Amino acid sequence: MRLSSMEDRLSRGGDTTFVVNFWATWCAPCVKELPVFQDFHNKHAASQVKVLLVSLDAKSSLDTKVRPFVSRSGLGIEFFLLDESNQQQYIDRISSSWSGVLPATLMVNSRRGKKKLIEGEINMSKLEEALQDMRE
Repeated sequence: MRLSSMEDRLSRGGDTTFVVNFWATWCAPCVKELPVFQDFHNKHAASQVKVLLVSLDAKSSLDTKVRPFVSRSGLGIEFFLLDESNQQQYIDRISSSWSGVLPATLMVNSRRGKKKLIEGEINMSKLEEALQDMRE
């Protein structure tokens, strides 16, 4: 997925709050927190919350690493591989406050004009707190 496609999707989301987790198969903290996103997704499946997993693995590893990893993990969350070559450019477009550290989680609600980036590993209580901030 190109960043422009992701930005378009987020901007057309109405009152949906998107929770976009940036991760990679080679990032141990990223892999460790994925079950938290699955639980969060399950808990909010009937509400206007959409979890997206965006892998920052190399494009060449989509079929050899990313898809097999997601399949083995039993994740039932929509996932993409970000197809961008200029890391600094896409980091700045996602959030000017993002240092580029992984994992990172972006919450966006376009209708409310809210956007929040959380760097580093996240747990359920942090996700719920951030979601509440997006709804206020």
